[in-house]
Amino acid sequence: MGNVIAGLQAFLQQGGWVLIPIAGVIFVMWTLILERFAYYLLAHKPMKARLRNEWNARTDRSSWRALAIRDQMVSQVKERTISNVSIIKTLVALAPLLGLLGTVTGMIGVFDVLAYSGSSSARLMAGGVFKATIPTMAGMMAALSGLYFATVLPRWSARETARFADELVVDRSIY
Repeated sequence: MGNVIAGLQAFLQQGGWVLIPIAGVIFVMWTLILERFAYYLLAHKPMKARLRNEWNARTDRSSWRALAIRDQMVSQVKERTISNVSIIKTLVALAPLLGLLGTVTGMIGVFDVLAYSGSSSARLMAGGVFKATIPTMAGMMAALSGLYFATVLPRWSARETARFADELVVDRSIY
């Protein structure tokens, strides 16, 4: 365990302070992604069943008021399935920007070395270039790890909302 912590500290020192916000973005993004999975696995089916039972228990399923209640139930399912997806998308977009910020800070380090040494020695610049590439890599990996879920979760929401709307049968016998 000590080797892992020492390795992580060395990685953070080599990449600069920007790796801390990138790690925060990764943590929050994956927490929200796992929350979405927990919702679909644990809470979605019971909520749909409760709303479906409420709808089926109604005697009036064709009036304007009944259709408004049905629309409200469908909206409730949509709201719960799309919850936090926009935050996940924002974090996916933010991660490469933080990586770019790390690139800029690393390159500033390169220019500082050039200014202090007065030479363009590749050895002196290598540390700053290395410091510039680590946050870039971390930001891109963070974005790529969440990109799949940022595109799949809205599809799941739309599919589940449409399925639920189809399950709430409207009584059209009076028409």
